[in-house]
Amino acid sequence: MNDVTQQGLNENTMGALAYITFVPAIIFLAMPPYNQSPTVRFHSWQSIFLSGAAIAFWIAYTILRIMLGFVLPFGFGFLMFFISMICWLGWFIIWLMCVINAVNGKRFSLPVIGALAAKQAGA
Repeated sequence: MNDVTQQGLNENTMGALAYITFVPAIIFLAMPPYNQSPTVRFHSWQSIFLSGAAIAFWIAYTILRIMLGFVLPFGFGFLMFFISMICWLGWFIIWLMCVINAVNGKRFSLPVIGALAAKQAGA
């Protein structure tokens, strides 16, 4: 049996909890014995990179929305709201897929982000 499983929650649970926000992911990367598990490290890094990508996307999207708001007519706001909701739904689906796969013990690797997470996790 793995040391992580003997001392606390199993790796699958900890991997899924890493996706709650980036805060547990950082804690798991710093806290033994979880920081010694390649699975927990991978999910923690992927969660951190996913959160960073989401923040970067929303900053860029907000800047674009403000800039286009000055140029385009008033009805443009409804279109941007609709696009925003689609983006949030897409992010939620990606997040949910990561959590479900982590709970089931599968390493669901997102494009680009997953490769970075695997490199950082050393797995």
